[in-house]
Amino acid sequence: MKTYARDLLDRAAKTAAQAAVLTLGADQVNALDADWRLVGGMAAGGFILSALTTIGQRGIFGRSE
Repeated sequence: MKTYARDLLDRAAKTAAQAAVLTLGADQVNALDADWRLVGGMAAGGFILSALTTIGQRGIFGRSE
């Protein structure tokens, strides 16, 4: 269970970071002018979607592969 939870959180955090970078835009990154509420919201959405996808694929407690 520990490994499953750690993997789920790792995957979700990576997806959240990707969503944040996508929201900022690769060629328009300006930390001073960024809409950080939007960036945070998109990152949180990515985190939740990734976690739900993992749960949907493996169940809440994980399955042996």
